[in-house]
Formats: sequence, structure tokens, C-alpha cells
Amino acid sequence: MKRIDELLGDYASHHRTAGNVACHFVGIPLIVYGIVALLRQVRIAEVPGVGLLTAAEVLILVAFLYYVTLDVALAVAMLVFTGALDAMARWADSWPLAVGAFVVGWIFQGVGHAVYEKRSPAFLKNLVHLMVGPLFVLNEALHLRAVEPVKS
Repeated sequence: MKRIDELLGDYASHHRTAGNVACHFVGIPLIVYGIVALLRQVRIAEVPGVGLLTAAEVLILVAFLYYVTLDVALAVAMLVFTGALDAMARWADSWPLAVGAFVVGWIFQGVGHAVYEKRSPAFLKNLVHLMVGPLFVLNEALHLRAVEPVKS
């Protein structure tokens, strides 16, 4: 079994109810947007011919490189998605909006686990799931990989 299948399966075992998954479909993109938008405030350099390089683009690149080690198709899809979030953050250029999105996203996560799943979040078991969550949601939306929840 490939590592990505193990990670997605373990993550899926903590996300079995439709209500929790729906909360994650809203919450995780808001959290990722919040992180990207906040990191856009950290300017690193002006790159000739490219423009401003911020900590957001560095994080997106590092995450992409990690995701490529797991699954190339999902990594490319995530790069497109986070690139779109980066463009939105560049357009909005609002740290209060970023903080709001981040907080509201975590509220959705909490509601999903407390109200629907009645089980603790996967990242409390394995911190890697903080990186897997966005892949899980994107994979569910695009149906790129079949995911079998791990029996727990």
C-alpha cells in the first residue's frame, strides 16, 4: 500500500459522517486561505520578472514538494488550489480577513468533530494530518484516489 493511501485512509477513519466532511469542505479551505493570506504579509524579496516573493509562496512550494512525494496528481491539484488562494489573498490583501477566515475555519472543524463525528480530530493522533487534511478534502472533491478508511 502506498503511503498516500495509508495517510488518507487513516484520516478518513476520523471523518466518517457526512456532516463532519461537509464542515471540513468549508473549514479546511478557510484555514488554508487564512494561513496563506497571513503569510503574504511576510515579504521575503522582490524577484525580477516575477514580483514579490512572500512566506506564502515559500510555504506553498515546500508543501508542494512534500505532496509530490505522496502523489503527483494530488500535488499538482493542490498547487493549483493553493495558487488560487494565494491570488485571492493578494487581491484581498487584508490580514483581518485572513484571521477571520482562519478562526471561522477552525470553528467549522470543531463543530464537525463535536456535533457530527463525536471523535477527536485526526491531527491529535498524528500531526502529519495537518498536511493531509487539505489533500483529503481536495481528493474527495476531485475523486482522484479511492480511499478506504482504516478500521479503528
